[in-house]
Amino acid sequence: MPDSRAAPQESLLDASLGTTQENVGTSSLTDGQTLSKEPLSHALKLSTPEKVKDAQLNPPEEALWTTRADGRVRLRIDPICSQTPRTVHQMFSTTLDKYGDLSAMGFKRQGTWEHISYTQYYLLARKAAKGFLKLGLERAHSVAILAFNSPEWFFSAVGAVFGGGIITGIYTTSSPEACQYIAYDCRANIIVVDTQKQLEKILKIWKHLPHLKAVVIYREAPPMRMPSVYTMEELMELGNEVPEEALDVIINAQKPNQCCALVYTSGTTGNPKGVMLSQDNITWTARYGSQAGDIQPAEIQQEVVVSYLPLSHIAAQIYDLWTGIQWGAQVCFAEPDALKGSLVNTLREVEPTSHMGVPRVWEKIMEQIQEVAAQSGFIWRKMLLWAMSVTLEQNLTCPSSDLKPFTTRLADYLVLAKVRQALGFAKCQKNFYGAAPMTAETQHFFLGLNIRLYAGYGLSETSGPHFMSSPYNYRLYSSGKVVPGCQVKLVNEDEEGIGEICLWGRTIFMGYLNMEDKTCEAIDAEGWLHTGDTGRLDADGFLYITGRLKELIITAGGENVPPVPIEEAVKTELPIIRNAMLIGDQRKFLSMLLTLKCTLDPDTFEPTDNLTEQAVEFCQRVGSKATTVSEVVGKKDEAVYQAIEEGIQRVNMNAAARPYHIQKWAILEKDFSISGGELGPTMKLKRLAVLEKYKDVIDSFYQEQKK
Repeated sequence: MPDSRAAPQESLLDASLGTTQENVGTSSLTDGQTLSKEPLSHALKLSTPEKVKDAQLNPPEEALWTTRADGRVRLRIDPICSQTPRTVHQMFSTTLDKYGDLSAMGFKRQGTWEHISYTQYYLLARKAAKGFLKLGLERAHSVAILAFNSPEWFFSAVGAVFGGGIITGIYTTSSPEACQYIAYDCRANIIVVDTQKQLEKILKIWKHLPHLKAVVIYREAPPMRMPSVYTMEELMELGNEVPEEALDVIINAQKPNQCCALVYTSGTTGNPKGVMLSQDNITWTARYGSQAGDIQPAEIQQEVVVSYLPLSHIAAQIYDLWTGIQWGAQVCFAEPDALKGSLVNTLREVEPTSHMGVPRVWEKIMEQIQEVAAQSGFIWRKMLLWAMSVTLEQNLTCPSSDLKPFTTRLADYLVLAKVRQALGFAKCQKNFYGAAPMTAETQHFFLGLNIRLYAGYGLSETSGPHFMSSPYNYRLYSSGKVVPGCQVKLVNEDEEGIGEICLWGRTIFMGYLNMEDKTCEAIDAEGWLHTGDTGRLDADGFLYITGRLKELIITAGGENVPPVPIEEAVKTELPIIRNAMLIGDQRKFLSMLLTLKCTLDPDTFEPTDNLTEQAVEFCQRVGSKATTVSEVVGKKDEAVYQAIEEGIQRVNMNAAARPYHIQKWAILEKDFSISGGELGPTMKLKRLAVLEKYKDVIDSFYQEQKK
């Protein structure tokens, strides 16, 4: 850590000028901040046609990929995708012109909602950019953010890009070692944190980070004055020392084919990989990917979105941050404990027009409704079941019909509209999910509430969505259709038309930072991205994901077994099961690890010993009085074990052939979790970690066979 708090070294500029200020701030975030209107004229100058032309493509001889943070790539412009490339600043300048006075962000301070306009947002981003430059931000180095979603996250991210840096999100759940790996790899000059807990992680590893010059903290004050640790207010004050013209020079030099964001993969198969996204990746996807999901521009209807999923993940970053700027959406920030229970309160207060959740979030909402219904009076419970039953039937038999029978409309009016209002979804027209598979049970449950869940498909390597569903492009269980302007092909298709999904388009990433071998594995000689996912396309172009190539189980007998369809069949057959993981690679037969549906601790989000209401109902139905996981597993509850065995036999009866039969299984004492190491940050199953953690249980399946 540097020894002094004296003026930090300067890098991209020579700064000592002041500017005339006029206060235009109105929220608590801008109180005490002097936001000059002068930079607005700079924005308009920088977005003139001449300047746009300057920021176009670089020479065509450049390659489609690079592994250098300061590298450039050839953009994938072709006849079906010929839109003019834009930088992030050009995108924001257009928004400023159209939506400057609209509310860009909503946030709660002392129990009251406050708002920041797009004009204020832009000015804060410029100030942050100048502050970062004053602290020594170098071109193609990172500003890393280790914090929960907030206005500060947004304007720090945009400011990092304006200042010629690269924005890099770090999951708030990351260990100090994981933070060190990412901060070192991305050459972070500045790290922004929100709490003392996160600050402590960085202080612990600072000596291993040769590029780190400063840390900025904003939600909590540092415990004491420390060298090179600044508050957000101090950062903004430092920005006043940098002339607007110096920032304009840096902005004006930016090109759409340069890296502006790094998204680190969750590292389920080794160290995280730094996915480099260009300015064109971000601006093109924010516009055309969201259009495919029917996101509206503010002049038609201002979208209202609740931001709560980790912004270090591509799904939340593209949906909340970049798409918000593109269309002038109002993004309202949930509390840091959103996933511990406060999210529903925020949804009720904000009433979003579109909402995105990973499957586990939707499952949690489903379980909460089931819990409430179980504790409600007999008549209300019967009415809910009737309403959901008639609505589900209508949505399954006539999914595209706008003409609803009288009973369906009555059910919606009397019951379901009230449930949606209680959830905060009264005005929500589009509900999305992605990042992991969703069970048929969960999709049917929400269809019963007259809530369609629209799937998208993409990766960090495709800047988020490459396929999208929408009210006009929907088919149950599918991931939607390819985003217009993008391309897909399936390679090595089998007799059922299932092959590896390969993608092409303006969404495709620049390459993995400092990993040429991994980049060459992912992008072939013709520039197609090989996703490693398998799927099929129906006659209308809807995509159905069937699994991952790396997850494919090859038994000792040479049978290729995709695990996901079998796991989903078990969960559908047995509503007491939360997680099912198939085992059998290089083994003589298939076996399975199971976990039971249990409630989560509201404070720690950890699985508890208590079964969910749905799991307790299952137990009662099969003749068991168990209400906890330990009662079922510890005492090997005969009724539950017998019911599970019968359910697995029913799944086996529907299997394609005997090698697909599950021959042995075990129920684990605790459900999978992020802290347990079995799930990644977006609740994806980490199969290798599970195989390692439960090695003894798995070996016991096959040792018995040898006796």
